[in-house]
Amino acid sequence: MTITVKDVAKKAGVATSTVSRVINDHPSISIATKEKVRNIMKDMGYVPNISARNLGTQSANALGIILPPFLTKEQVGNPFYLELIYSINQAAVDLQLATVIITGKDNEELLNHVKQMYAQKQVDGFILTYSIKNDPILHYLMKETIPVTLIGKPCSQRDGLSYVDNDNQLLGRCSTNHLIEHHHQKILFLTDRQEDQVFIDRYIGYQSALKQANLPVFSPKILQEKQDWQEFIPWIQREGITGAIVMDEGLALKTIQALSQIGYEIPADFSLISFNNSFLATLTHPFLTSVDIQIHDLATASVKQLVSQLTTPTTRQQPVIIQTYGLIQRETVGQINTKD
Repeated sequence: MTITVKDVAKKAGVATSTVSRVINDHPSISIATKEKVRNIMKDMGYVPNISARNLGTQSANALGIILPPFLTKEQVGNPFYLELIYSINQAAVDLQLATVIITGKDNEELLNHVKQMYAQKQVDGFILTYSIKNDPILHYLMKETIPVTLIGKPCSQRDGLSYVDNDNQLLGRCSTNHLIEHHHQKILFLTDRQEDQVFIDRYIGYQSALKQANLPVFSPKILQEKQDWQEFIPWIQREGITGAIVMDEGLALKTIQALSQIGYEIPADFSLISFNNSFLATLTHPFLTSVDIQIHDLATASVKQLVSQLTTPTTRQQPVIIQTYGLIQRETVGQINTKD
């Protein structure tokens, strides 16, 4: 059921025009009334229609989706970003808003595109789809007080920053515990990037689970260059590693391929669990055991957060943490036989 301005007005005991003035932060409405109406809007799940609010103004009625710089062609096709873009767009369309994808080959080019988009009023605000340390794009948006919602936890304390995230430490723990429950004792964390906050949080969760189980904790293995893979294979053989938490499903498939080339069978000789639960998980056998991070919920929440900034700019945004997840058991985690 769609909640309307009339529904909010009836619940608040005020005129519909009062609700409209609250949405527009009109100075004629008292602070007490604004707080009362905004709380009711929040409780009822009402999201104002920006198109109607901005009729006759210079607003673009469009949201900018900022993808990470330095993306390779392969990474651009990552199902995570494809599904995230699709879900953000769907949530925006429901509010009669357009979306614009913003990319750049490096930080400088990406920042220039962001500045140009906002200066030319092609977008009203931005959804930043990644979180890295010392990000010049986020620094610029915060400095200029431009509406932005971050998908991911900020790498440093930023008062007033709107963000949406999973509990990635929890996801790191639950995926590691899944391997521990299958009696794996030497477990790695594999990634192809280490600058993202999401990697840091998942790795912290991995460490926590292993320490609690009194099992060895390994430094993360960064697999980016050909040499990394050449060193990785003999290392896991020497160390007797039997399982791995893998940052995403694309890297998990590469790992399976590399292990298969030396005669490893998955999961008989090596087990893997990854994240996202995208179509890659069932692209080839063995099907990947994966943690469903609820990409649709992340996207929808990010749009609502940004729209809330645009409609009620004086309201402080509280972080949204997506607590739900699903561990989808498929074919890449096997049981280690233990002696009685």
